[in-house]
Amino acid sequence: MSQLERLISLAEDELAVYSTDARKIERLRRKIGISVSAAQQKEVKQELLELMPQGFWGKLIEEQRQTVALPFWGIAGLGLLLGISLRQPVDFLAPAIGIPLAINIQKWGWNLQAKRILLKTLTEIEAITKQPVKE
Repeated sequence: MSQLERLISLAEDELAVYSTDARKIERLRRKIGISVSAAQQKEVKQELLELMPQGFWGKLIEEQRQTVALPFWGIAGLGLLLGISLRQPVDFLAPAIGIPLAINIQKWGWNLQAKRILLKTLTEIEAITKQPVKE
């Protein structure tokens, strides 16, 4: 597992905890500060900047993953309901298509959100290290 993958995994773990972004960043900052050198942090940040999507869909899914996935969950549920109630096997295609699409959209959005919080954390660490020490 590369350093970037390990840090993304740490960020995903922090997303699972219910707290503000500031608390998540603070906890991540401590973990990253202990385990990753400054040179590696810069390398990881560069890699992360290259991986982040610049297009409309990537940003939309990062910010609104549940809203984007909701229609696919609805299509899957409606297909399942109609397939059972009307005994139409063709209607079971909707859940077979809708559920994997919705799950993949959710996963992608979760991963993008973790990358974004990791990027914010690395930027904050960089800003703190550049500040002069006050006496």
